[in-house]
Amino acid sequence: MADPKGTLGGMLRQARDRLAACGADDPALDARLIVEHFSGSSRADAIARPEQALEASVVQAIEAAIVRREGGEPVHRILGFREFYGLKLELSPDTLEPRPDTETLVDMTLPFVRGVAAREGVCRILDLGTGTGAIALALLSQVENSMATGTDLAEGALLTAGKNAERLGLGARFSARKSNWFAEISGRFHLIVSNPPYIGTKEIDELRADVRNFDPLLALDGGADGLEAYRRIAAGSMRHLEGDGRIALEIGYDQKRLVTEIFAVAGFRLVEAGRDLAGNDRVLIFQR
Repeated sequence: MADPKGTLGGMLRQARDRLAACGADDPALDARLIVEHFSGSSRADAIARPEQALEASVVQAIEAAIVRREGGEPVHRILGFREFYGLKLELSPDTLEPRPDTETLVDMTLPFVRGVAAREGVCRILDLGTGTGAIALALLSQVENSMATGTDLAEGALLTAGKNAERLGLGARFSARKSNWFAEISGRFHLIVSNPPYIGTKEIDELRADVRNFDPLLALDGGADGLEAYRRIAAGSMRHLEGDGRIALEIGYDQKRLVTEIFAVAGFRLVEAGRDLAGNDRVLIFQR
């Protein structure tokens, strides 16, 4: 009889119990993700064949992953990818881990992208601080007649975004460019999108450990008041936005009024606002 610790069901139980003991938010889900990933199994396998023996190398890989999770590393960092808008996106140390709340931004901008693509033949998108490429690639995956430029300062993020685009078959319509906001950008776009850093510098230490210790500081730190990125985007958008274009931004839960004021001073008006899955203000859309 196979050693229970070396079976599919046994490793699932061990992983769940250890992650529960260390205080993981959802130990059952994390255990399943880890075991399925490193064993190449599915949920159906665990139900139908829990006694299935695992190779020693697989058990070792699962054990190593459990240790990393016990140390506070987010499960998707361990797996090396995260699902976003139905897309499997590779992560790297230079990229923010895309969250479900950001899918709200995609949902809210899709009708506009589809409308422009139908009317103009193509919709040009600029994704500032692209990271994994999540926002841009989600939009490209839904609207064939669209193309996007993703900017970032981190070379690792640009490499990751480009690899994600190629693997998803979107490489021909996506270009990654190193740029400090608009510094290296020319031309005009129908849609400018961004999930910029919006945490105040002094608030970084108050973030959850799994965010503070594993998401890149460049993607978190929004300056003294958390609004520096919005000032930069507002200041540069007018010369890069088509006349009937839109700017769509993710914001912190308490930043709606302040960000709206920043864009009003720069000549933009708020045309739509959206809330995230928890009911917090999360997305603002502006036009001239």
